[in-house]
Amino acid sequence: MRRTFLLEIVMIAVAVAFLFPVYTLVALSLKDPAQISQTPLALPAPPTLDNFANAWTAAALGPSLMNSTVITVASLIALIALGSFAAYYLARVKSRLGYGLYILFLLGIVLPFQLGMIPLYELVTGLGLLGTHAGMIIFYTGIQLPFTVFLYTGFIRALPADYASAAQIDGASQLTAFTRVVFPLLRPITGTVLILNAVFIWNDFFTPLLYLGGSGFETVPVSVFAFVGQYVSDHGLVFAGLVLGALPIVAVFLVLQRYVIKGFASGLKG
Repeated sequence: MRRTFLLEIVMIAVAVAFLFPVYTLVALSLKDPAQISQTPLALPAPPTLDNFANAWTAAALGPSLMNSTVITVASLIALIALGSFAAYYLARVKSRLGYGLYILFLLGIVLPFQLGMIPLYELVTGLGLLGTHAGMIIFYTGIQLPFTVFLYTGFIRALPADYASAAQIDGASQLTAFTRVVFPLLRPITGTVLILNAVFIWNDFFTPLLYLGGSGFETVPVSVFAFVGQYVSDHGLVFAGLVLGALPIVAVFLVLQRYVIKGFASGLKG
């Protein structure tokens, strides 16, 4: 009983440590400059939404949110389509080629992509994709594909092969068996793939700064960075911009969070 009580106390302390920065961020974003200087950690009294309206206009978050959404959604579609197909082959075909390709994908996870930043930058520039949505979508699809294949392969290996075999006996092709029978069973791991890749792509700062800087297609992190540097003395405005930039991906995470653990557990079990 005493051990359980101590464990609960520790967990509460850890939760407070994690939630305190979030509370500070939201509370300061709802305060005017006078409240911030007098009572920075107290609850807003009264709260104001003026910071959010001013931050939305000053940081030009509308176009940035659209750019981030287009890049993130298109990259996720490509990753799910290519990753699931590749993983299905690797999980079901028992051959040296399949094993070699799987090891190659694992190497793609281990090796940091920063090692190839200069050649990749020159390649994107040579293809005329610098400062475009297409260039970023191709980049993120290639960078995150090994991790996506790894997640899908582990999950598919845990699924009985009888489902696809039964569909093929009834006359379905390999493609039809996968799209109509197997892929709907991948919903848990697809949720995991969605949220993990979405968080990475949405929050990435260095790559959009390098590939989209000055193009007019900057993503949310780049716009927020420029905004913070410009209004660094106005804390309420800065924190409101940070909240607006983080809100969409936080909402997606809250909707799909139950799939993350379920997908990981099923993949590791396999």
